Amino acid sequence: MAKCDICEKEVVFSQQVSHSHRRTARTYKPNVQTVKANINGSTKKINVCTRCLKSGKVERAM
Repeated sequence: MAKCDICEKEVVFSQQVSHSHRRTARTYKPNVQTVKANINGSTKKINVCTRCLKSGKVERAM
């Protein structure tokens, strides 16, 4: 689901700690977008995080 096809960034599980030190489970999800991109000369839909889009690791198809 929330996984970048370029850098393999995915969901991370952690503990949220309140002021009274009670712990609850929480997830950190990357900002993944579905994008039409040029891969090896063909256009494909891939899931890409916004960091990879911003840095130019993916060439978007027009």
